[in-house]
Amino acid sequence: MMDHSENRNDSLSVPWHDVVRFVRQLSHDLRNDLNAIELQSAYISELTQDQELLGEVKRLREIVSGLSSNLQKLSRAVGEVTPTMIPYQAADFLADIRTEVGRDFPDKADQITWDLQADGMLNVDPQLLREVFIELFTNAFRHDRGNGPLSASARIENDCLLFHLHEPKSGFNSPTQNWGRAPLRNISQRRYGLGLNRVRSIVEAHGGELQVQHDTKASMLVSTVTLPVSNGHPEHV
Repeated sequence: MMDHSENRNDSLSVPWHDVVRFVRQLSHDLRNDLNAIELQSAYISELTQDQELLGEVKRLREIVSGLSSNLQKLSRAVGEVTPTMIPYQAADFLADIRTEVGRDFPDKADQITWDLQADGMLNVDPQLLREVFIELFTNAFRHDRGNGPLSASARIENDCLLFHLHEPKSGFNSPTQNWGRAPLRNISQRRYGLGLNRVRSIVEAHGGELQVQHDTKASMLVSTVTLPVSNGHPEHV
């Protein structure tokens, strides 16, 4: 009799590109269904003058719209990163990121200390890199944050922009060697373990690096984004 115990103990391994194709196709199919629901909801609205019913249909359409938006975000999160690069002064870029973070976290802006000093030219896709920094700050505020403010700093060293985000983190015991290289590992409601994987993909598509270390003495988790810079001026076409 054949012993299948070894096969039963083996976990299923699926290539990442197959996972990506599945997620994107499923998202596409579900969005088609949601579009059909949206059309039916709009039709129902035209058939009635009942204000209570119209209010319920409006809420239904808002739910459908939110689901469709989340599916689009999911498809983008697993998609290939193809940046469209433009020259961007490092100081201006960092100032814009600080503004964006303040806009996205208005009730937490006073919990961040900033020390941004950079004089150089980046070659970046600003929209994609915005995702990187927003995701880092989102995780810092959401996941087991310790007491004290976040600290964000930036310097130019060896023709690279080094951005450091220090977040208080006591009792941290997770490995950081493969940080951002294990998608779908940590899943919770409306969070699918894809954010840091996309962060790393975006940074590496810019020729940079993402490094994460835990400073046990200071009880700090330190995320470092490294991006290449040029001290020259952008060429005019």
